[in-house]
Amino acid sequence: MTDEVQPPPPRSRRLPRAVRERQILDAAVEVFSRHGYHSASMDEVSDVAGVSKPMIYSYLGAKEDLFAKCIRREANRLLEAVRLGVRSELPPDMQLWHGLRAFYRFVAEYRDSWTVLHRQALTVGGQFAGEINLLRSKAIDMVAALVVTAGTKKGLGELAEFSGPALAVALVGAAESLADWWLDHSDVSDGVVASWLMNLVWLGFNDLVEGQVWRPSS
Repeated sequence: MTDEVQPPPPRSRRLPRAVRERQILDAAVEVFSRHGYHSASMDEVSDVAGVSKPMIYSYLGAKEDLFAKCIRREANRLLEAVRLGVRSELPPDMQLWHGLRAFYRFVAEYRDSWTVLHRQALTVGGQFAGEINLLRSKAIDMVAALVVTAGTKKGLGELAEFSGPALAVALVGAAESLADWWLDHSDVSDGVVASWLMNLVWLGFNDLVEGQVWRPSS
């Protein structure tokens, strides 16, 4: 009686490089969000991604490179989500509202992404903080353009151009801080959070575009 010859185990299907890179980045965002940059290990990224460490190094580089690529990808995803949320055919207040809703929906759906962007990257500083500053600058430009456009339609283009960028900085900063607070208060819905900020800022924005500017009394 002869022993049965066992067939060789099936070979795993080779995935396209882009798919593997996405798989690794998804795992890295999860690990960096959980542990922070310094405490995260490439071994855990390898385990979560289901790929070898040599493959990670080959595709995306060392830990520093991997963290930078995570920040860049998540920042671009966030900006794209907000851009798609802003509907240019609507009045300025509704544009801002939809932009805020898109922003907080992203934070709700991709909490690990926001944690890496706003908590971990800023804590590490250096080149990583530079990536976040670039993200913030693009967001500020989007809001400033909205304010200037609204003011121009009301015949207040010069005033809007003068104050728009500074007001945009204030709004973006408030949106980020509120999102960071929200991570620890998940019982509040994204719509409620967006409405709070909208009520806080739009009264001032609307006064500006209507030409009603507050000044201190003498």
